[in-house]
Amino acid sequence: MMDEGEVRAVSRYVRMSPQKVRLVIDQVRGRWVDDALTMLKFMPQAAAKPVYKTIKSAVANAEDIGLDREYLYIARITADGGPTRRWRRFGARGRFKPIRKRSTHITVVLKEGEE
Repeated sequence: MMDEGEVRAVSRYVRMSPQKVRLVIDQVRGRWVDDALTMLKFMPQAAAKPVYKTIKSAVANAEDIGLDREYLYIARITADGGPTRRWRRFGARGRFKPIRKRSTHITVVLKEGEE
């Protein structure tokens, strides 16, 4: 599954819906790491912060094994659904209104390429 020269980082159980996180990760998929981090820093979406932290973690992992930060790009990035906490709220006339609190697993895979 992991090729030579690939580095990954995973953030699990992020308390945000995968749909909202996917809107952000679609903007940075395939970009150079420094460009993606700059974009995420100025995005107004709340999902940009956990994605930023996950990419920073992957960069730190890459630098730890000796890869150069300048040549890293985001090869794969996914936001998969995690467990959903189910809440209940009682409505008028004895009705039941369910609330779903969703979570996300963010996976980032970086590769080294030529600029």
